[in-house]
Amino acid sequence: MSGKVYISKLSSFLPNLPVVNDEMEKILGHVGDRPSRIKKIILGHNQIRQRYYAIKDGKFTHTNAELMANAINGLFDEEFTAGDIELLSCGTSSPDQMMPSHTSMVHGLLKESKPIPLLSPSGVCCASSHALEYCYMSILLGRTNNAVCGGSELFSPLLLSDMFEEEYSSLSRIEKNPYIAFEKDFLRWMLSDGAGCVLLTNKLIGKTALEIKWIESVSYANELDVCMSQGLHELQNGTRESWKLLSSNDWQRHSIFSIKQDVKILERNIAEKAVQHIINSCKKHNFNFTDVDYFLPHLSSMFFHRKLEEKLEEKSIMIDTGKWFTNLTSVGNIGSASIYVMLDEFCRTRQLHDGELIYLIIPESGRFSYTTALLEVKNS
Repeated sequence: MSGKVYISKLSSFLPNLPVVNDEMEKILGHVGDRPSRIKKIILGHNQIRQRYYAIKDGKFTHTNAELMANAINGLFDEEFTAGDIELLSCGTSSPDQMMPSHTSMVHGLLKESKPIPLLSPSGVCCASSHALEYCYMSILLGRTNNAVCGGSELFSPLLLSDMFEEEYSSLSRIEKNPYIAFEKDFLRWMLSDGAGCVLLTNKLIGKTALEIKWIESVSYANELDVCMSQGLHELQNGTRESWKLLSSNDWQRHSIFSIKQDVKILERNIAEKAVQHIINSCKKHNFNFTDVDYFLPHLSSMFFHRKLEEKLEEKSIMIDTGKWFTNLTSVGNIGSASIYVMLDEFCRTRQLHDGELIYLIIPESGRFSYTTALLEVKNS
């Protein structure tokens, strides 16, 4: 295949005004009418200063599909409209419903679009990078001339104190000093709402574009256990039950639909496997990682910035930290949307030069999946 694929436009959408750390519990509420015990500790590690919630005056302002549609609308102008989209793929880990698919709901909001093929990747953070990979392959194979893909998350409904009150009440009946498990409270202080997307084309459009040189995705689920989950209940013997097998009372009693993360498994594996995938993907494409001009890693916490640095140095492929870019501290962890929102801000705030190389990595801690991509700046 000799075709080329370009990121020709980028767009992102963050709902409402940014929420600083001291305002979080005013919006999310206190579990058991008391401040979180671990909030300051978690914020100290992740170093997030502000994030965005699709909540205003106690009411939700956007659905997940609306967040995504708002970002996509930012791609449109006189030269490219909704009616020009040939393929649409939107990844998320927090869809508004189980059926229909998330991308179908987004497509339904793009009233000026045409009947087009869709793909709705599931998963966690890599859901949107799988959308990118699918659209990239579609254009590379000549099936479509363009594609719109992105990621969006509406986490805030899952972070509200109401989600945990029944579990807290159950615990308080049997414990003098109850508290919600660290694995559940942990993510309340990290996640954010928002959306980001790109327009992919088979030809250069505009003054600056990013050519996708390659994309590589891999799963380590064959080696590693579940780390981040929703809708799973872990039993005392270590096995897990689906929410489908539990009663509706148990859904509330165990906060089944809250997002949980095993921090010990995360810390032990997330950076190690990220570097392993970097090495493997670069070897496959005969590329020297230290030749990159910019490195954009999706990070859930600045704590893992240091861990990733250490692992890269351990493998003798450390690059100058001046080449790193992340906006985690100012927008929060937006899950599958993070890489798009990051890349959009990066391109808007940097003077990019022809031939510069940008390396992306998206880790997913659900059961440890990773996507890497190499982009080259093209100035017309």
